[in-house]
Amino acid sequence: MALFLLDHGAGNVQSLANSIEKLGYQFSWISSPDDFQRASVLIFPGQGAFHTAIECLTERGLFQPLLDYINSGKPYFGICIGMQVLFAASAESPSVRGLGLIPCQIDCFDDTDKAVPHMGWNTAECFDTPTDPQSTEGVSATVFYYFVHSYCARYDPVQNPEAAQWAHSTTQYGNEVFVSTVRNGSVFGTQFHPEKSGIAGLTILDTWIKQSLAGRTPPSVGPRTPRHAKPRDGFTRRIIACMDVRANDQGDLVVTKGDQYDVREKVSSSSTTVKTAGAVRNLGKPVALASKYYDAGADELCLLNITSFRNSPLRDQPMLAVVRAAAERVFVPLTIGGGIKDTVDPDGTKRSAVEVAGAYFRVGADKVSIGSEAVYAVEKLRALAAGDGTSAIETISTMYGRQAVVVSIDPKRVYVDPTTYDGPYKAELIYGKDDGPMDERGKAWWYQCTVSGGRETRPVSAVELAKGAQALGAGEILLNSIDRDGTGMGFDLDLIRMVKDAVNIPVVASSGAGATEHFVEVFKQTNVESALAAGIFHRDEVGIQDVKVSLKDAGFNTRAI
Repeated sequence: MALFLLDHGAGNVQSLANSIEKLGYQFSWISSPDDFQRASVLIFPGQGAFHTAIECLTERGLFQPLLDYINSGKPYFGICIGMQVLFAASAESPSVRGLGLIPCQIDCFDDTDKAVPHMGWNTAECFDTPTDPQSTEGVSATVFYYFVHSYCARYDPVQNPEAAQWAHSTTQYGNEVFVSTVRNGSVFGTQFHPEKSGIAGLTILDTWIKQSLAGRTPPSVGPRTPRHAKPRDGFTRRIIACMDVRANDQGDLVVTKGDQYDVREKVSSSSTTVKTAGAVRNLGKPVALASKYYDAGADELCLLNITSFRNSPLRDQPMLAVVRAAAERVFVPLTIGGGIKDTVDPDGTKRSAVEVAGAYFRVGADKVSIGSEAVYAVEKLRALAAGDGTSAIETISTMYGRQAVVVSIDPKRVYVDPTTYDGPYKAELIYGKDDGPMDERGKAWWYQCTVSGGRETRPVSAVELAKGAQALGAGEILLNSIDRDGTGMGFDLDLIRMVKDAVNIPVVASSGAGATEHFVEVFKQTNVESALAAGIFHRDEVGIQDVKVSLKDAGFNTRAI
């Protein structure tokens, strides 16, 4: 029996390869139409846009051979896009036809009661079928799996009976119930990413591969009894560990952390502490810390190259090597940031943002974070009153799907006279509370965006940037605060609440966490989907599991290790 993986050319497939190698299986890649004849077990992974997947398959001459392979009855496992292409079409790309095995359409989530994309950990409730009640491929309703998608197969036995007949498990997100896994005979598919779902996901992969290689394919199922009761909404709040990576003065990549973005140690004179001018603060090696946080139960990891790239993003091999090595050890989502933009190499070679992002996806990253370039793109959007399709946000989201693009916002407070200010951001003013911190009472401020690591301000507000980023195609906002960074005072709730209320995409709260209660507070008072911390984790001041225990005690769904 020969196990093959199909890379459609757009999306993170290396993570699946890493997972299968971790489990001890050997595999080959589909590189030509003839390889389908050699394959006896096939996995089609990937995230990205529906039309990109179909177009890539068609251009490489793989569309019909893939359909023939599935119709032959040999085992097939489709992950995310690999599952969605089984359907006839998708609302994401109405003019593009899928494989059509499931004769209905993939639809977009309703964002009126929740953020879209559906991004995070959720449960999957299996059907018990009369023909094979124990065959669940390892899917369990008691654990969580990682989802990241804007489009889904709605579970509705009346309006969408074809999808309901293929449903193997369902998941609830907000008020919607969708098909999270499909199975019929040799065909199996998951909307979630088992390769990014920790031990629970590895269990599914191992179970399915082992059964398929042994020739134990479940039989085709008969009509399933419609389920009308909604499963529980198991959507969890994510805890993200962030690592700011930069070269120290010796040229080695280290994880560092600063106060208000200053990462050098303070140098003391004989009389007082003077301006920071010491060595780059070294809090550990990035791959080692990534492994530590994965083992500790982090729901997601973020690696930010805060010095960007020395020469070329595609020649910065140390950072690519860091991402590659981290992806081989951790099996939760990994975001990479720094230098994701159109660039020109020293020799004049032009590199597009899509090319740069693709390089990181191919070594194991799941999302890319865009900072300064997003500010410039929104300034351009404001001037033109529409996107022109050239920004990094637009080009990457078009190729890989909006769920692959994170926009990182670095705002700082601009204080104004609350009695006389009549500027463009009057509607966004925050007023200091009478019972708030003494230095805020009687004051008013708005949040101005910065670029270049907080060193330069731009005439764009945090709300304006978040709205513009969403309009251009970003799938998530990483919301920092220069004023709160490194203070341990807690998240800037006013900032987070204002931005969260302005967009319909997920928001990550960042900057200022100093205790477990700060995480409980931000989730209770702002309704964000996730919260990020760095220094308190690096210095072991707060443990990830301590945060999760506090969240569970407060009534929030959390993922256990």
